[in-house]
Amino acid sequence: MKKVLVLGCTGSIGSQTLDIIRHNPDRFSVAGLSCNSNRKKLDALCKEFKAPGSLFSSEGIKGLSSLIKNSGADIAVNGIAGSAGLLPSVCVIENRIPLALANKETVVMAWDIVKSLAQKNSVPVIPVDSEHSAVFCLINQAQKKNVSEIVITASGGPFRTYSREQLKTVTLQQALEHPTWSMGPKITVDSASLANKGLEVIEACRLFDMKPDRVTVVVHPQSLVHSLVRTTDGMLYAQISDPDMRHPIQNALTWPDMSPSYLEPFSLAGHDMSFFQPRTSDFKMLPLAYSAAEKGASYTIAYNAANEVAVSLFMQDKIGFLDIASLVEEVLGDDWTFTPKTIEEVMQADSRARQSAERAYDRLKAVML
Repeated sequence: MKKVLVLGCTGSIGSQTLDIIRHNPDRFSVAGLSCNSNRKKLDALCKEFKAPGSLFSSEGIKGLSSLIKNSGADIAVNGIAGSAGLLPSVCVIENRIPLALANKETVVMAWDIVKSLAQKNSVPVIPVDSEHSAVFCLINQAQKKNVSEIVITASGGPFRTYSREQLKTVTLQQALEHPTWSMGPKITVDSASLANKGLEVIEACRLFDMKPDRVTVVVHPQSLVHSLVRTTDGMLYAQISDPDMRHPIQNALTWPDMSPSYLEPFSLAGHDMSFFQPRTSDFKMLPLAYSAAEKGASYTIAYNAANEVAVSLFMQDKIGFLDIASLVEEVLGDDWTFTPKTIEEVMQADSRARQSAERAYDRLKAVML
C-alpha cells in the first residue's frame, strides 16, 4: 500500500487526490494532510483518514516541515496554489519523498535549483497538471530523442470568442465561469487571461528541456486532448480523456506503473473536437510568457509574481481584466537578468517583482483617477 502525503488537501487537486484514495483503500492510504487555513475541514479529513495534519497559515513552513519529515510518505502530492507551494516542494525533496507536482510556481520560479536538489536526492518529480502529465506520458512512450515539438492545448477560457472591446468590461464573475474545468478562483482567472497557459509553456520548456520555439499552444475548447507531441517524422501523438484531473493525479500516484481506474473510460463516439490558434494580440499574457521563458534568469519569477499581484487586484475590482497583462508587461520591462542560485535569492526576486507590480498599480491608479 502506498502512503500519500497531500499538501493543499482542501483545494481542487487535494480534494480529488483524496477521492482517488477513498476509491482505492487497498492501494493507497493517507500519510498526512495540510491546508492553508480551514481548520474545521482539516480536522474532519484528519479524522476520516486517521492521519496527522498541519495548517500552513498558522503553523507555517516549520509545522509543515515537521509533518513532511515525520509522515513516512511514499509520495507527496503538492496541490498548494501559488508561490507558497515552492518551499513545501523543496522540503518534500529534501526528505527524499517522490513529488507529484501540481504547483506550477515550483517550476516557474526555481526549476534549476529544484531539479538539482531532486537529482542529488534521487527523487522523481512527476507532473500532475493535465497538460504536462500528458506530455510526460507521451515522451516516455515516444522517447525524448524522437520528440521535436510539444503541443499544449488550451480551453481558451470563457472569453475565447470575446472581442477586445468586450474584454474591456468583463467582470470577475464572468471570468470565474470556466466552460470545462472546475478549479480554484485564481487559476480560473489565469485560464481566462491565458496566463495559466503562459505558465504552462514555461513549465514545459523546463520540465522537458525544450526551447520555447518548440513548445506550441493550440486552443481546444472541448478540453479532451490534453497535450500532444510531434516526433521527428512529423507525426502527432495525443493523450485524450474527459477533462477530469483525477486521471493525471492517479497516473502520478501509480507511476511508473499503470493501474486500472474507477473512472469511466473515454469514448470517441459522439464527441466533436476543434482547434484554433490563440489570439495573442488580445490575450497578451501568453506572448509575455514566451518572452520570459526565452530570457530566463529572473524574468519568469517576475512574470509569475506580477501576475499574482495583478489577479489579486482584479479580484478586488481594483483593475480591469485587460489591465492584468498591462501591469505584468510593465513589470517585465525592469531588469530581471539576475539568475538566482538559492531559494532565498528566488524569494528575494519574487518580493522585488511584487513591489514593482504594486508601483505599477499606483501609476495605473493615478491615470485612472
